[in-house]
Amino acid sequence: MKKLSILDRMLLLGTCLLAAYQISTGIAGLNLPATWGFTIGFGTLLVACLLLIILGFEGLERQVIVIVSTLIPLAISFGLISTHIPHLIIPYLIFCVIGFSAIAITRFTTSGTIATIILAIVHGGAGVMITFLPIARILTARSSPGYLLVSLGGGLIGLVGILLAFQRTGKPLIPQEKILSVLPALLLLMTAAFIGGFSFH
Repeated sequence: MKKLSILDRMLLLGTCLLAAYQISTGIAGLNLPATWGFTIGFGTLLVACLLLIILGFEGLERQVIVIVSTLIPLAISFGLISTHIPHLIIPYLIFCVIGFSAIAITRFTTSGTIATIILAIVHGGAGVMITFLPIARILTARSSPGYLLVSLGGGLIGLVGILLAFQRTGKPLIPQEKILSVLPALLLLMTAAFIGGFSFH
């Protein structure tokens, strides 16, 4: 497996700093569920990147890291739902709990393919929500065009999740070496896009 380079570590550290900045500054005017959702999402991203810096890319093979990292798209998408469609907070929270539980259970009890399919569905579903909810708000003139950066972040988080999921099936869409080569840069770009986009919410 590819070893972390100095550049990889710098990019991951940059992601950590951006996530910490977002946690510390927050987003103005949010309700409590949205605040918790975004805090958990960026907090998990911060911890995940720190673990990658410490453990290297080998950490991606650890089931606990795979499970915990699922909180990133689930929590951020829950934050968006809580902000813009508050009447769906409870149904979407149920989806998040069931999805996270299904991933946690299948990681240890079923074959790799089934666990990976469930991971891809949950991760991809949350990524789709993050991507298209800001677009819908821009098209209906309820948010400024700059909010499209959140969609970019959602697209990147969905892409990363799906690439890593297929890698674990033994049938990667892209060779593992190439995925890991761009992963730190994608995480940094994703985090920067989220922070920039949230300033336009």
